[in-house]
Amino acid sequence: VQLQASGGGLVQAGESLRLSCTASGIIFSRYVMAWYRQAPGKQRELVASITSGGTTNYADSVKGRFTISRDNAKNTVYLQMNSLKPEDTAVYYCNAKDIVLTTTIRNYWGQGTQVTVSS
Repeated sequence: VQLQASGGGLVQAGESLRLSCTASGIIFSRYVMAWYRQAPGKQRELVASITSGGTTNYADSVKGRFTISRDNAKNTVYLQMNSLKPEDTAVYYCNAKDIVLTTTIRNYWGQGTQVTVSS
């Protein structure tokens, strides 16, 4: 299984970035896909998730600025990040979970992509 994330970089506050994560080795359409981030000295936190049916969930800190989407035909999940702030600076990780009822039976992580927002 591989989750290949890309799209990170250095931007100024107020600018946008789009992250992509392409999965291989899994039945992508059945997985809950998510983006997490981890800033230096902080715990990893959930940024946004999207179910196989397209239901989305966002951290309060990114609501209205970030949009998660998926293309099952391309085995890819995206994170469109607008109006970026310095506090969005972190390593962003792609995550894939296979959830049956309420139990996570498979859980995979990508390698992370750095997002740096300068003020």
